[in-house]
Amino acid sequence: MMYIGIDVSKDSFVAAYPRKSGYTTKTFKNNTKGVRSFITSLPEDCHCVMEATGNYSMLLLYLLQQAGIPTSMENPQKIKHFSRAMMTVTKTDEIDAKLIAMYGEKMTPEPYKIPTESILLLKQKRTVLRQLKKHLTATKNLQQALAVLPKQDLTSKRTVEKTIKFLERQIAELEDEITNLSNKEYARQMSLLTSINGISDTIASALIVATGGFTYFSCAKQISRYLGLCPTYQQSGTSVNVKGHINRNGDPHLRGQLYVAALVCIRYNKACKDTYEKLRAKGKSAKVALIAIANKLIRQAFAVVTNNQPYIDGFVSSLA
Repeated sequence: MMYIGIDVSKDSFVAAYPRKSGYTTKTFKNNTKGVRSFITSLPEDCHCVMEATGNYSMLLLYLLQQAGIPTSMENPQKIKHFSRAMMTVTKTDEIDAKLIAMYGEKMTPEPYKIPTESILLLKQKRTVLRQLKKHLTATKNLQQALAVLPKQDLTSKRTVEKTIKFLERQIAELEDEITNLSNKEYARQMSLLTSINGISDTIASALIVATGGFTYFSCAKQISRYLGLCPTYQQSGTSVNVKGHINRNGDPHLRGQLYVAALVCIRYNKACKDTYEKLRAKGKSAKVALIAIANKLIRQAFAVVTNNQPYIDGFVSSLA
């Protein structure tokens, strides 16, 4: 198997091809014509590896999979740490492409599963929704800042008020579209997830997007690690003993939503409430206990979807 390393940027991408004496590199345009030219240059029995670079790599990934070429999309942090392990001191697109090819040879990553069309649409809607909410918060802050001035410009005031109303209307419409699309394409998962006390339509659709309808991961712990909710622990000799921090990978917005949901669950979800009280009784801080509840929510979500059974509050398994 020959691993081809690809470093992707907005307008172009560099491919590194292994040779007996090292690597050769070639640059292609990051458009349909350039990708098709790259595909024709690939040898048989090859595996392409690239970093996840958001929208810039999606066209390349899509056309490679359409051509039946195995392709891996790796977390940039993995490539970064691999580069440090290789003691790299120079960074160019060509060197990065070679490093990615070398990473593929050493680590043999799994092929990437491209999201379904509905997941891609939901991702775009959630991204736009997050940005609109940021704009709304910034505009409301501006409104408050203008309100305390001794002399306020009426035109500016009306403009800000209209902008706030417009953003609120767009946010409401987009939230409805996300819920409707999720209920249409993932009706079973939405029904099962929202049966859990504390998981709303918004969080349920976000979990579906993050997990590809719960098809990307084989266990709940993998989801927690992916979302950055797993606690870390570092111990070395007698001088290093650090524990209690979460790794903070993945989607910070969804992680925050799960943390807020945990606040609701400790009141209305019996299993979460019992766990929270036990942790607090052991001396754990409220924040640590709430992170544990967020992890418990993920386990509950994974359980109801994989077992195809709605959540029953207070249920105790006969196998426990």
